[in-house]
Amino acid sequence: MDRTEKREFVTGLNQALGATSMIVVTRNAGLTVAEVTDLRRKMGAAGATYKVAKNRLTNLALDGTQFDSIKSMLKGPIALAWATDPVAVAKTAVDFAKTNEKFVVVGGALGTQTLDADGIKALASLPSLNELRASLLGMISTPATRIAGILQAPAGQLARVFGAYAKRDEVEAEAA
Repeated sequence: MDRTEKREFVTGLNQALGATSMIVVTRNAGLTVAEVTDLRRKMGAAGATYKVAKNRLTNLALDGTQFDSIKSMLKGPIALAWATDPVAVAKTAVDFAKTNEKFVVVGGALGTQTLDADGIKALASLPSLNELRASLLGMISTPATRIAGILQAPAGQLARVFGAYAKRDEVEAEAA
């Protein structure tokens, strides 16, 4: 990589990290190409980006972002993962680490708050943004369904009473 490529890489990484709210630092020593490809596919499906980067270039890219505090984690062969949905990137990284002992979650940052590996694991145990939306929608729609049923019940009862009076009048008219 020559200087212009390095400069472009640092600028692109800086812009990408400036636009996100969550970053996960991982150690990936010994992963095969197939394993990294599988990890990238899983990260992409979760809406996350996974990038292997040199520590010196990553340090330069972190300057001016809210993730300055993770510079101490950048030792050895590391990779960064980030996404707009913090739970999705954490969940994907932790799940992959469970199935592959060569992949280790080192830590990360959520906004200006630095998280260690346990913090990332705790974040991964939370429901994702889509799961929260679905449960919220379910809680909102359930009372509306109940209200509609309650409002329809008196109208149905009233219709049955009117029907009974109509039948009674018909029976009296036939008898007379």
